[in-house]
Amino acid sequence: MTSDAVSAAPSSGGVTYQPVGDGYFEKRQLKRHAGLFTLWMMGVGAVIAGEYSGWNIGLAQGGFGGMLIATAIIGFLYICLCSSIGEMSAALPHTGGAYSFARTALGPWGGFTTGLAENIEFVLAPAANMFFMSAYLSAIFGTPDSWLPLWWVVGYAVMLGLSMRGLELSMRVVVWVTVAAMLVLAFFFLVAIPHIDFARNALNIAPDGTMIEGGNGPWLPFGFTGVMLSLPFAVYMFLAVEQLPLTAEEAKNPTRDMPRALILSIVTLILLALGVLFFGAATLPGAHALGSSGEPLLDGFRHIFGDGWAKLFAAIAVLGLAASFFAGSFASGRNVYSLSRAGYLPTGLSVTSARTQTPNIALAAGSAMALGMLLLVWFLGGKDNVAFMGGFLVSMIVFAGMVSYILQSFSFLRLRTLYPSIARPFVSPFGRFGAYATILICAVTLAYQFLDPLYRWAAVAAAAWYVIGLAYFAFYRRHRLVLSPEEEFAVSGGTRGRPLGE
Repeated sequence: MTSDAVSAAPSSGGVTYQPVGDGYFEKRQLKRHAGLFTLWMMGVGAVIAGEYSGWNIGLAQGGFGGMLIATAIIGFLYICLCSSIGEMSAALPHTGGAYSFARTALGPWGGFTTGLAENIEFVLAPAANMFFMSAYLSAIFGTPDSWLPLWWVVGYAVMLGLSMRGLELSMRVVVWVTVAAMLVLAFFFLVAIPHIDFARNALNIAPDGTMIEGGNGPWLPFGFTGVMLSLPFAVYMFLAVEQLPLTAEEAKNPTRDMPRALILSIVTLILLALGVLFFGAATLPGAHALGSSGEPLLDGFRHIFGDGWAKLFAAIAVLGLAASFFAGSFASGRNVYSLSRAGYLPTGLSVTSARTQTPNIALAAGSAMALGMLLLVWFLGGKDNVAFMGGFLVSMIVFAGMVSYILQSFSFLRLRTLYPSIARPFVSPFGRFGAYATILICAVTLAYQFLDPLYRWAAVAAAAWYVIGLAYFAFYRRHRLVLSPEEEFAVSGGTRGRPLGE
């Protein structure tokens, strides 16, 4: 790909490529600056808010045992997924991430359907993090629920202001905020040890959903159904780690570092998830109370240190939510940037800053969509049931994530069939089995989302957004694509390298 004008390409797969003028890609440059440690912390930072809030709703759905089994299932899902993505990201180091994998393997329609699912997920994930962060801030400062939208506006304004300084600085902020957030969780695990009363606190949910005084209740109060209904909330403890390949064109050595960072990130997150689940439920206020809490870590600190000290620790804990909010917002911007650069979204969104090479317009567009969705859900009923709003957002995000994971797994399988000899610096140790396992677990999680009487409308809302996006592509954008690097790679049939497994 050069800076010269790109001629219109013939239609392929029902799409048409349009010519672009000289300098099109010069205006859409990203700067390489991220090493392995930065990528690792970005992967953890994108998710760590899920260890602070959102996961705990699964306790109300399945009890401690149900949530524990769900966490184990979803942890295995993400190990398989990250291994598959690691293989694809090393072979196809484009900033499009999942969209570029699917574009090469499944064609332009497959590329857009995958990119759109990630777009919904990455727009809503930081929005949900902002929502949970505002709940913590309201508890700390004693502001009423009616002020929550104000916290959201301030949060997005701060994030966009930081991004204007350049993503290199922004990434550095996320890295150190993530380190601090991990230390806060480790501190909570340590101070919770003397207060553990597992049977009394973790097993205090009855089969009818009420609290059992004195605990010693069943591990699975809602049986196997409870395990299945807990899956979406277990997903929230890991969801968005797959955004890491979106930084491929900002990584110093993506073919070497991206797979390693993905594996390090998911192993770190599994350890943190198990710690949060055990220490959170086994100490006061207990599993039943945490199931409806908007700030579970703050509740834990309150019972250990009292309200005054708890607010101080909670203020520090907000760092975890902030890390995921910033990292998720940047991922949303990169997703919009890559889809825009290739013409799937309006191309003006992918122009980067001449000074910092930051996709500020894409970041602003993703942020506007996120803030708009927060306000829409708020005024449609969230203001009357704040706790329900958190679960509604999580369910929408999980729907989009599951669709994206299924399509990425199909992409992995198809790439192995179409390009068995493409250069693969990293090969998934789980191979095709890992991809099939991912598809199965995701399909089951999706099915139970629609069976959940409490949150099924969230899945329906996400599905409606998805259908509207597909219609936009079908009737308008598919005849306005541009030969971006990942598009050119897909159209040209890829490159041949050493055999699979070498």
